[in-house]
Amino acid sequence: MNNTDNYLLPLGYVIRQAKPSDMWLICLFIIRASLDASQLKWHQFWVIEYDGRLVAFGQLRNFEFAQELGSLFVVPTHRNQGLGTFLIQHLIAQSTQPLYLKCLKNKLGSFYAKKGFIPISYEELPVSLKSKFRLSQLRKTLLKAFVLFMKYEHPV
Repeated sequence: MNNTDNYLLPLGYVIRQAKPSDMWLICLFIIRASLDASQLKWHQFWVIEYDGRLVAFGQLRNFEFAQELGSLFVVPTHRNQGLGTFLIQHLIAQSTQPLYLKCLKNKLGSFYAKKGFIPISYEELPVSLKSKFRLSQLRKTLLKAFVLFMKYEHPV
């Protein structure tokens, strides 16, 4: 049983792997939402469509001995329907390495905690992610900005 078996997409929504032609729209949404624009590779993205239109997406970024769940976005008019939860569960099921993420908003921390992610310190991150998250750690330390690093814990 994979993790998406517990979650169903609402009627009319379809999940699929991203295509090269999706990237311009994904990039536009990422810029507008001020999401992490690093390592945008179309083959790492999964998208949800409604009526042939892209309405949600997320990606698994690959690092040495780790993956990062990133760039999770749902178009505002399609929020609060479980699309983000479905995408998270789908990406968890697709992951092949320990899975991490970074939150820059406090409310997102509790959202991800409900999905099985636990807070960890910067020191607990794998070396391959420490270099990527170094600026965020500086932001947290020097500016006292909210930054939360999390790791997915598989349910027992």
